[in-house]
Amino acid sequence: MKNINRLFKKGLALLPLSLVLLLSGCELAVFDPKGPVAQLQKDLILYSVYFMLFIVVVVFAAFTYMVVKYRENRPGRKETDYDPDMHGNNKIEVIWTVIPFIIVIALSIPTVNSLFTLEKPPEAEANEEEQEPLVIHATTADWKWFFSYPEENIETVNYLHIPTDRPIEFKLSSADAMTALWIPRLGGQKYNMAGMMNTHYLEADEEGVYKGRNSNFNGEGFTKQTFEVYAESPEAYDQWVSETQNQAPKLTQDRYDELLAPGLTEEHEFSSTHLAWVNHGNPEGMDYAINRHFEKYGELMHLESHQDAGDFMDEENNDDHESDRDH
Repeated sequence: MKNINRLFKKGLALLPLSLVLLLSGCELAVFDPKGPVAQLQKDLILYSVYFMLFIVVVVFAAFTYMVVKYRENRPGRKETDYDPDMHGNNKIEVIWTVIPFIIVIALSIPTVNSLFTLEKPPEAEANEEEQEPLVIHATTADWKWFFSYPEENIETVNYLHIPTDRPIEFKLSSADAMTALWIPRLGGQKYNMAGMMNTHYLEADEEGVYKGRNSNFNGEGFTKQTFEVYAESPEAYDQWVSETQNQAPKLTQDRYDELLAPGLTEEHEFSSTHLAWVNHGNPEGMDYAINRHFEKYGELMHLESHQDAGDFMDEENNDDHESDRDH
């Protein structure tokens, strides 16, 4: 029974990430958009699904028609109805060349248009005033999120506040492993990488608390690398900013270095940001965390129970795991 449980757990570990996220309910949230970016992506997904379902129906209808019409036991069928040596039907060749070309064009045009649209801040509605995006640096480190607000000079860990009806310009980077910022109800994911910075535009048009996560597998703490997004009115957001600036402690470099160490942590807020001494989105800052915690990246963190961690270890590593656990 122990071996069966072990195989079952290993099987779960090998499930495709998309299936894991589907079972967790994240992908279902994609179809409940709360912002213009998510709405655009939902429309594109549904367009593609309906278009391809139409193609499937047409193909199976044609297949059924051919099978029924040209079946061997059809009443009145003659030998001359089928010519096994026929070839070179120009009409058919043109049809099955042109139709796939039209299908690719019909799927490509809205997809390419959407990709270019997503690289710009969402446009304001006709009755709304155009606003400058709120810049937030979203930095990951195994297995936590740092959100830096350079305009407000505040930083949060593992949670995020944003105003509604205002574009958010995320500056994405990583202190170590490659990850991806994903808030399903606000829009799709984009990658965080060390030594470079990606820009990701999102916006919330409804107040609420939305789930965010890392959608790119990065080790044992992957499932715990989540955060909550508090989308609130501009007035409530400004009040939160003022309270944080006045009440939260300053983020010191020593405290930040401590938080960077591999492992999980709870929510924190600070009245200054780590951007004062390091930016992981440029080459100078890409090795900052590695240089300070090099040895810890090779340790088994024991984020699960000892028994669960042992079940996921390979046979050849069991001895090392037992030694680590004894210490």
